[in-house]
Amino acid sequence: MVDIPGWRVERVPITHPDAVLLVEEVQAEYVLRYGGPDETPIEPTYFEDPAGAFFVGYLDESPVATGAWRRRTDVEVAGTCRTAEVKRMYVAPPARRVGLARAMLAHLEETARSAGAEAMVLETGIRQPEAIRLYESAGYTPVPGFGFYKDQPLSRCLARSLVVPSGQTGGSSS
Repeated sequence: MVDIPGWRVERVPITHPDAVLLVEEVQAEYVLRYGGPDETPIEPTYFEDPAGAFFVGYLDESPVATGAWRRRTDVEVAGTCRTAEVKRMYVAPPARRVGLARAMLAHLEETARSAGAEAMVLETGIRQPEAIRLYESAGYTPVPGFGFYKDQPLSRCLARSLVVPSGQTGGSSS
């Protein structure tokens, strides 16, 4: 995994105060970029066992990042519907450009793989080019639209297989 001094990831409920604070920050960023918040319906149970997981990343004990995944059985990738969807990926501006988003993504992939997911899917938007670059550099490729924004022109859906080829160990392609 990624070795960043002072970095740790903790699984928390989406209702945890640090999670709430960071989700409010990302929603404010969506308002700036898209003119409104993400309106995807989100229930706290989406991120509880066995449906998914929610994480907060801490840098020197300060909450600076979030990432989550939830199971999806309605999206097929590489011949499997055992998929997990990345949700609420975010790194606070003062903590950007040191590898935390990549570290969180690798953590999400590993925990979803350990929970039985065979592919990760995600939806992002064209006004988040840095996110698109991150996902593409981690091996994500375009897939047909799905979910709440599937027919929206600003939406982009990407996916990556989590199946580890025989003879290799797990881990992110990044």
